Parts: sequence; C-alpha cells; structure tokens
Amino acid sequence: MRWEPIGTGQVGDSVRFHLEGEGAPATLAGKFPAADDNSRGTAAMFGLYAKEVAFYRQAAPLLDVRVPQVQFANASEDGSEFILLFEDLGPARQGDQIKGCDIADACAAMRQAAAIHAPSWERDEIIEAAWIQPPEDLGAKVGAMYPQAQASFRERYAGTLEPEYMAVCDQLAEATEVYYRRDQEVQCLVHGDFRLDNMLFDIRGGMEPIAVLDWQTVTVGKAMTDVGYFLGCGIGQLGLDHEEELVELYLAEMAQRGVTLSREAIERDYRRGILHGVSTAVFSAAFVERTARGDENFLSMARGACALALKHDSIGVLREE
Repeated sequence: MRWEPIGTGQVGDSVRFHLEGEGAPATLAGKFPAADDNSRGTAAMFGLYAKEVAFYRQAAPLLDVRVPQVQFANASEDGSEFILLFEDLGPARQGDQIKGCDIADACAAMRQAAAIHAPSWERDEIIEAAWIQPPEDLGAKVGAMYPQAQASFRERYAGTLEPEYMAVCDQLAEATEVYYRRDQEVQCLVHGDFRLDNMLFDIRGGMEPIAVLDWQTVTVGKAMTDVGYFLGCGIGQLGLDHEEELVELYLAEMAQRGVTLSREAIERDYRRGILHGVSTAVFSAAFVERTARGDENFLSMARGACALALKHDSIGVLREE
C-alpha cells in the first residue's frame, strides 16, 4: 500500500490509497481528521466528523445525490476521530473555488442540489433523525462567536476586501441575534457548504458529470440555504450573470422530483440563504488552519456572497424580522 494527499479540505485530510493484493481495488479514497490542531478542534466542537460519518451511513442511501460509495465509515464516541474509506472517483476534475467554473458545471451542481433537497423534502425519517438534529443552543453559541470571528476577518482582509463588502460582514455581525435565531421550519436536508471545492466534475474519466463531497456541515433547514450559498459565495460573478437561469433550472428539477416551488415563494428564503456564504467565509477564516490558498479562498467566498447579498438586500431581510 502507498498513499498520496488529495483535495483541498482544511477541516479534514483526504488521501488516495494505491493497493496491491488479491481482490483489492487498485485505489481507494480516504478521509481522516485534520492534522492541524485548530481545524481538528473546530470540527470536534461542532460534531462535524461524527455528522459526516452518520450522513454516509444513514442519509446518503435515501437521496439521489451522487456521492462516493462508502467502504467503511466510523467515528469515535466523542467524535474527535473518524475514518471514511470511499470508492475512488478519479480520474476527475476537482472543483476550484478560486478559478470558478463554467455554466455547464454550475447547471450540474444545481441538479445535484435538487437531488439532495427533493428526496428529503418533509421526509420525517431523514429530517427528524436524531443524528442530524442541531443542539438547541447551537444558534446562540455560534451567534456569540460571530463578532469575534468578524473582528479577526476584518483585521485580515481590511486591505483587500472591498469596503462595501466588508460593510455587509459588519452588518451581519451586528444582527447575529436575529440571524442565528433557531428556525423551527425545516424543509429538507441541507449540505451546508455547497460550493466548487466540495465537488468533483467529469468523474470516472467523464463517465458521470459530478459528485458532491464533504458532508461535515450537513444539517436540516431550508433549501435556499444551499441555493443562495452556491450562487453567491460558490460561483461569484457567474452566479450574478446567470442567476435567473440557474434558479429556474433548480425549480424545474425540483418539480420533476415532485416538489413544486414558485419563484415568489422562495424569494425571502433565497435572500436570507445568501448570507450563509458571508457567515461561512468569516467563520472559516477565523477558526480553521490558515494557509495561503485558504486566505484566497475565503476572500473569494466573501466577495461572491457579499455581492449577491447587496444585489438582493439580504441584510434588509434580517431587519424586517
């Protein structure tokens, strides 16, 4: 056996194993706790490792989204250690948050969003499962941490992030009590970090268009959290340029899967969902391992999310609540 690192994740470390032996696959992919103490501590604090293991064991078989087939999935009792072994989806093209993507990739991603949301829509065995329920005090706990995270984010990016975008980050910090208030209305399963770095394209040498990875932030909530996040922080300018086309594609895919939603009905949730990109960029910059690519990545996420938030006055939604 030999192995090599793959992927760009900062909360978990991924590798490709090359195997020799009778009956063994030529390669497997593996995912393990991050080597970095800060990243590993953040993941353990929020239960990210145990949640991803539970997703692959309990939820993935019930959805239509393309994920790697799991060979082994387990976590320690305290959630600080885990092992995931998957089929190797290579050769494939790794999504790149910084480089962006073309409209074909964006369309493939939107179809996968519907493949997550529609099969889990108001489905009790998924959205009421014990493993996916967030702690009652999670919103208050995260909300209390956000101003500190924003102070760190501002210090790091004050000279590079446009002032109008930094203002959105500051305004969200001022509205944490409203933004992180626990929402009792749950529609479906939500990926929570639905962006290019967590996707593989042209998997198995182009035999399939896409697979979605990194389910550490999976939760229950509203579908527009993923959609607003992807179109804003996920693909930036492409999302601005093709916004209506991509939203309409998503709605059509949901309708084909039996969930009919109107553009008017989703508008408020969509505007609010865009802010998930702002908060994720700020939190990630503050609480995971700092790297040169990470700095560029979080800046890209913040720019895209803030630009779309300004277009739709997403902060205004919080002021109305």
